[in-house]
Amino acid sequence: MPIGYLITVLLAAVGTAFAIRPPHPRSSGPFRVSYVLSFVVSEQPFIAFYWLLASTLLAVAQGDLDQPAAWVVAGLAGVSCAALPILVRRELRAPATVDAALAQGLGPEWRAGVADDLTPRLRQRLPWGRIVFAPWRFGHRDVERVSNLSYGDAGRRNLLDVYRPRSHPADAPTLVYFHGGAFRGGNKRREARPLLYRLASQGWVCVSAAYRLSPAARFPDHHIDAKRVIAWVRKHGPAYGVDPDTIFVAGSSAGGHLAAMVALTPGDPAFQPGFEDADTSVSAAISFYGYYGGISADPVSSPLAHVDADAPPFFVVHGDQDTLVIVGDARRFVDTLRGTSSSPVVYAELSGAQHGFDLFHSIRFEAVVDGVEMFLAWVRSRPDAP
Repeated sequence: MPIGYLITVLLAAVGTAFAIRPPHPRSSGPFRVSYVLSFVVSEQPFIAFYWLLASTLLAVAQGDLDQPAAWVVAGLAGVSCAALPILVRRELRAPATVDAALAQGLGPEWRAGVADDLTPRLRQRLPWGRIVFAPWRFGHRDVERVSNLSYGDAGRRNLLDVYRPRSHPADAPTLVYFHGGAFRGGNKRREARPLLYRLASQGWVCVSAAYRLSPAARFPDHHIDAKRVIAWVRKHGPAYGVDPDTIFVAGSSAGGHLAAMVALTPGDPAFQPGFEDADTSVSAAISFYGYYGGISADPVSSPLAHVDADAPPFFVVHGDQDTLVIVGDARRFVDTLRGTSSSPVVYAELSGAQHGFDLFHSIRFEAVVDGVEMFLAWVRSRPDAP
């Protein structure tokens, strides 16, 4: 029995099984084996297919499939490959899901409310070549990244990257993004890069920021850093092309928590010690598979504690098979927003999506990126927009 081939096929088979039907935990948690085994397969079934195909061809070339036990393993590889189209079909539902979410959150005639000069230049087709063959390639020839600019005094945890067009336009709309990692890990060059490069290629300035992490950092240190980033962008961003009057905030997982807190607590001195007078308001917030619970015993550490009628527009995206932050938590946050805020709330619940769906170019996340572009254009077209 070729042990290496057996292990490879078993990992792919288990990952595929968990991607198709993962366990459904009753509460959110920072770690699940089902997530570790399935998140790549769930979002990128093409990678799983290449892995299985390459390992099977190698086993054939080495003459390892000459025993009945090896045939069983090869059969398992074939069954796993046959199941992968189920995941592709689920991903193909994402464009319709996002369109329906925009219509529900903004109104059925929302497209008529987008100014002609702000109508996003959406792609006519999905970038299949990149999705299928190079999902980890994120650069764009029209975009440059200015790395490791300091916004605070916490060393490498207070650094940010600026993504901007090489043409260096002035007064560009700006998206500030915060990474995930359960407030204990992660980095500013991991998630949502297809979004950052896409917007920057369309004339935006995007900022991806690191922040202090636990256990060294405690509430509200992470949130103070997030606010400090907004203050830095508003003060120093114009040197990089930022329009200080048009700033949006976004984040993934723990970063979604930070984005929500930033949007819901503009100017709150509890999160702005030493820079209480800084304008930290944002035009809207975007959250991908965000966590919305508390991060300490203090109830004000949850975004739910800060929802009020003055909340800006929100675009919340969550997977219905997320095993780290359960979808029920996202639904509860959206229901609270919709019941209290006077601003629109868009909620897209993605069929089959796991946590971390923004790590690659994929069918699903490309549809989400298009939806974010349309949402941002709609917000910027509002009569009260800057």
